[in-house]
Amino acid sequence: MAHGDIRESNHRSVRYALLAVGWLCVLLGVVGIFLPVLPTTPFLLLAAACFVRSSKRFYHWLVCHPHLGPWIRDYLEGQGIPRRAKVYALTLMWLSIAFSCYLVPLPWARAFMLTSAVLVSLYILKQKTLPNP
Repeated sequence: MAHGDIRESNHRSVRYALLAVGWLCVLLGVVGIFLPVLPTTPFLLLAAACFVRSSKRFYHWLVCHPHLGPWIRDYLEGQGIPRRAKVYALTLMWLSIAFSCYLVPLPWARAFMLTSAVLVSLYILKQKTLPNP
């Protein structure tokens, strides 16, 4: 996002809540670098979205961070998502949805989960694909 696009929330309680969620997502994203079960990029993107509404300083810190910034910069600049990240995200999402559908016998819940997974899959597949580094 361009610097001019950053608009912090006017409500102090909203900013604090967004900061808390943002830092939790940074923590989960960092853990995801080392744990293959936990996706890194979605958590860092969510952290950036929280920081953009709560703290310009933390948003710029995250996006310009030498180790965390590259995970999200290409996406934020509209350049796309690496092929490996797409495959990883789609695979983990569908495995977790399949497991959830197995555990939850309610037809309406299964329909909701499957519909959500299809929509997220379409969104991910629609994004530009960057070659793996």
